[in-house]
Amino acid sequence: MSAVRSRLGPGDLLRLGVFGLRTRPGRVVLSALGIAIGIAAMIAVVGISSSSKAKLDQVLDALGTNVLTATKAQGFGETPPLPGTALESVLRQDDVEEAAAVGTVADGHVYRNAYIPEPETKGIGLLAAWGDVPGVLGGEFASGHWIDDRADAPPQAVLGAGAAKSLGIDVVGPGTRVWIGGQWVQVVGVLQPVQLAEDLDQQVFVPRGLAQQLGFDGAPTAVYTRVVPDRVEQARDVLAGAIRPGAPQDVGVTRPSDALAAKNATDDSFTGLLVGIGGVALLVGGIGVANTMVITVLERRAEVGVRRALGARRRNIRDQFLVESLLLSFVGGVAGVVIGVGVTVAFALWQGWPVAVPLWAVAGGLGATVLIGGISGLYPAARAARIPPTSALAAV
Repeated sequence: MSAVRSRLGPGDLLRLGVFGLRTRPGRVVLSALGIAIGIAAMIAVVGISSSSKAKLDQVLDALGTNVLTATKAQGFGETPPLPGTALESVLRQDDVEEAAAVGTVADGHVYRNAYIPEPETKGIGLLAAWGDVPGVLGGEFASGHWIDDRADAPPQAVLGAGAAKSLGIDVVGPGTRVWIGGQWVQVVGVLQPVQLAEDLDQQVFVPRGLAQQLGFDGAPTAVYTRVVPDRVEQARDVLAGAIRPGAPQDVGVTRPSDALAAKNATDDSFTGLLVGIGGVALLVGGIGVANTMVITVLERRAEVGVRRALGARRRNIRDQFLVESLLLSFVGGVAGVVIGVGVTVAFALWQGWPVAVPLWAVAGGLGATVLIGGISGLYPAARAARIPPTSALAAV
């Protein structure tokens, strides 16, 4: 008899486990759903976060991390504006490849036509521009080209992406004009969103000559500098002193890519929170599996009694129900992985991001299901193994 008992191998346990699940498909689906939701939530959150990071890496690779922005320092006291010679001072530095500047035209407002009430500015600002601002910042044009900054150039303007949307202008043509300072100004270009300087999206850019007619004081509010890639830190240290030699503390120099990295770090915090929520859902799913297996053991007392009477050992009964629990969790885990990857792919494609699902997340998700299945099935399996044959047969 002992020789017969020893013949119950892994293949037999697997078949018994599959048969046990197939006899109760409705309950299996509902129990596996809890595991699936937890795994899907975790993989989707990690996958979407990884796809977002991949997109950020693409943006930084395309735009570069060697752009520095110089503005007046922010402090508790009143800081003087940048001098009118700031751009020239920056361009004289050895580590600077190219630079451009903008200055706020405080009293300048932009309208679609001359009949719009003056207070309805829609939050659009007006900037005087020195040099090729979008070229330095890696900006691209949705339509048209950059302004001509020559002294004899006619009045013209370039719209930031947000300003263009507010004004209802998508494409520029010979008749595309805006009303600035009591005169019509030809629109020569519309920018796409500027990743490294999002504050410029709601601005309209004009040459300095036109800006001076509108009361511009000549002081730049920001100088954008692209430096030698491997000399960023060195250039960052000298720019403030170059712009204002007597008071470098009055000049603040920042790197726009650092702001994007900080935003990514903030996203990581939310990702951790959402992964934690997914873990709670996974725990709840494991409790559901344990509950299902306990009920299954109670309902199958007769089956256990017959098998024990025919020579099955306690460990065979325990292993059978443990395998069922593992299979139940694994089915939920596989379903969760498929759903999570599907959600990630769909969301990434919708956003125009590269799809990035870390293999560790998939492997970790499946590993978590096996762990949850094993833990959830321990008590029901041990309880089934302790049922004596006589007690079980009495339930037949």
